[in-house]
Amino acid sequence: MPHAAQAAIERFLKASRRPVLIEPGEEPIQLNPDHYLLELRGDRLLLQAWDEARNLARRVLEIGSEQPGRLDLVVEHFGKRTGAMWLIDQDQPKHRTVTRHGTRLVFRERFRRFLARQFAGWKIAELSTEPDLTHSLSPSFPRALVKKGGVAWAAIGAGPDGPDPAGALTFGLIWLDYLRRREPRLTLAGLTLLVPADGERTLLQRLRYLDSRVAAWKVFVYSEEGFEAPVDPADYGNLSSELSLCHTPAPAAASDLLGRVLSLPGVEAVSLGDGSLSLRVHGLEFAAASGDGLVFGLHEKRRARQSDLAEIEQLTATLGRLRSPTARDRLNPLYLDRPERWLESAVRTHLERIDATLLPSPVYGQVPAVAGGERGVIDLVAAERSGRLAVLELKAAEDVHLPLQALDYWMRVKWHLDRAEFSPRGYFPGLALSPVAPRLLLIAPALDFHPTTETILRFFSPDIEVERIGLGVEWKKLPQVMFRMRGAQRPG
Repeated sequence: MPHAAQAAIERFLKASRRPVLIEPGEEPIQLNPDHYLLELRGDRLLLQAWDEARNLARRVLEIGSEQPGRLDLVVEHFGKRTGAMWLIDQDQPKHRTVTRHGTRLVFRERFRRFLARQFAGWKIAELSTEPDLTHSLSPSFPRALVKKGGVAWAAIGAGPDGPDPAGALTFGLIWLDYLRRREPRLTLAGLTLLVPADGERTLLQRLRYLDSRVAAWKVFVYSEEGFEAPVDPADYGNLSSELSLCHTPAPAAASDLLGRVLSLPGVEAVSLGDGSLSLRVHGLEFAAASGDGLVFGLHEKRRARQSDLAEIEQLTATLGRLRSPTARDRLNPLYLDRPERWLESAVRTHLERIDATLLPSPVYGQVPAVAGGERGVIDLVAAERSGRLAVLELKAAEDVHLPLQALDYWMRVKWHLDRAEFSPRGYFPGLALSPVAPRLLLIAPALDFHPTTETILRFFSPDIEVERIGLGVEWKKLPQVMFRMRGAQRPG
């Protein structure tokens, strides 16, 4: 048996490009040739591995399973305890989930120690990194329940190598709500969050706009060196946001050609804040116009000339056919591309059908911008006839983070409104803007609001006027409003 195990380990190491050793609850160790030792001593097979931080030695009892890029070992710890160990080739994508799982177990143990320190004298009644799809709980964020007598706290943590730490708040609110329903005899005081230092800003900004009467909040940050400290959202400084000057579109150099392109069937023009025009077909940009001229193309744009008009016309006709609400081939990449932009096109075109109080124009997109790259949602700012602003957050598919992402944008719009910056910077010319806080409209196909949307909205401050607008399934043909729900209101 030891000889067979030794042969299996040697086969794995020879076939692997980036082998690592993983033990549950511990950081992976790279199995570089000069950082491990595999030795047979009589009938005992010993595997030793080390790095700059630690030295691990285990007796290998047997091979659990063997497959390309992965070897499961049954090992003996000191004290004759039996455990598991994995050898993984990180060069094989299909086994990277095992490495991530091992990393999550490492952070789970750190999270456990954090809870034991911060809740001294309390019982950690539950701690898990397992996925719970039924209740929309992610394995990326370890979650816990700590209690003392009849009082309890929900807790959630964000690992150093995990997703955006601000996302921990979404799942933390879901976890808190779930525990309150599951444990009616406990008083769940609130939610404790542990996030990496320098990753807490967005989370703390969001907490300012949650209802402190519904739950209490505790936030701690940690460093790689093990330092932990509480932070207070109220003392965290001002929101960092910038509102660019709004320029009137002036693509003069392309005026003649631009006019002919704009007259083509199905072409829509969206004014951008920098003074340029984005030319689209059902939300998919095929050209752009600015003072420097007109460029066109789907993937790589080139400067357009009068001689290119026939090619541009053919391009828009192709987009109009393949990206049509009545298209037969609904698996075509051009039909599937940028669904949120298609939804934006439908909303802009029929804004008064969606909300009759809103002016059909101007409508501004991503002003101010929210950091974070491609967020997967469309941010729009419109105005009512009364001058009150409205923030429109659009999503064409289920997204558990939609409410808090919408809050990110809403708080920035409010921040600039409170400072009376919109009119001086060229937005909504001729309209006297109301100082009243903006409305927040979440717009999505009616069947594509995530089931937890209502749960998260229950934690919003009552000062935020939120409305969910659900559209019919044929919104690409004509957006029909199927329901309007205020706040966390439930259908029916």
